[in-house]
Amino acid sequence: MTLRTTTDKATGVALLTLDRPDRLNAIDLPMAEQLALFWQELRFDETVRSVVVTGAGERAFCTGLDRDAASAVPQPNSPYTIEDPLLKIGPKSNDCWKPLIAAVNGMACGGAFYLLGESEFLVADPAATFFDPHTTYGMVSAFESVLMAQRMPYGEAARMALLGTAERMSAKRAYEVGLVSEVTEPGEAVAAALRCAEIVAGCPPEAVEGTVRACWAAREATRSHALAYAPHLISLGNLPADRQSELFAGRRPDGFRVR
Repeated sequence: MTLRTTTDKATGVALLTLDRPDRLNAIDLPMAEQLALFWQELRFDETVRSVVVTGAGERAFCTGLDRDAASAVPQPNSPYTIEDPLLKIGPKSNDCWKPLIAAVNGMACGGAFYLLGESEFLVADPAATFFDPHTTYGMVSAFESVLMAQRMPYGEAARMALLGTAERMSAKRAYEVGLVSEVTEPGEAVAAALRCAEIVAGCPPEAVEGTVRACWAAREATRSHALAYAPHLISLGNLPADRQSELFAGRRPDGFRVR
């Protein structure tokens, strides 16, 4: 299994850990399927009232879709549709309205934003960084940019998307622009998120779910319209897969600045 889940029955909090540290917790197809199944089953589990999601190890929360998985997903020959294995990895995409808090450690980039975008709020380790590599590798950042543009000012979301791998947003800056609600002491992000989750889980679940739905509804109309454009933009703007691979192979691991 590439996911680990532990549930504290006394508090009603589940800790969900993306467990592929050797791949920087990148999401492969089995993990994507496990995430969708987790949220679908959680809808019927009354013992869990809130969830914290994090990544195994210190280097990354999640680095998005695994490149090997990306090459394994055939795409239709139409600009009007796209096969995206990450569309159902979050709770709201599976009609699960139990609150999700993200504890971000290390890198969070690209497809990680699908999970962060469906979280109620983010808690970050001071070493956490955020960036979107799509444009660097000849891909359109569509779904990711829509989600991030709803979590921070437009200029910050656009800068992150357009500068690609050349710049990473620090936890400090993420807090300043509202992407992150708390920057903890080193190594304390999960503990801080769990403390918040326990408070939320201690409230009547009907009131909590209604509040989550209300907060989500405030963004949903704009989000739905924006996401409807995403498949077309990706189909029209992405470079061919072999050219993407060339750009990815030529990346410089140290070729970035942290802001």
